[in-house]
Amino acid sequence: MLYAISGTDAPGSLDGRRQARTAHLARVSALRDAGRLILAGPHPAIDSTEPGDLGFSGSLIVAEFSSLDEAIAWAHADPYVVAGVWNLVSIKPFIQVMP
Repeated sequence: MLYAISGTDAPGSLDGRRQARTAHLARVSALRDAGRLILAGPHPAIDSTEPGDLGFSGSLIVAEFSSLDEAIAWAHADPYVVAGVWNLVSIKPFIQVMP
């Protein structure tokens, strides 16, 4: 089943995000390489693809997991959680209707 993982950035976490980004992207890339990733990306803090020092307000990942428990465990082990970048994480089942 698909699950939507929504991480909300903690205030002032841009430096932590930058430091944890490589490890975070490696985990997301592993989902992609396994054919389990639907989409992933950050939410800019402003209406721009280049928010600069204003940073990001969070991220969204939609991927396939065998269960909600697996999705929760995967999300809670993410480098952004471990580094304190995401201070709130929501994991919900997701049904892709389009495309």
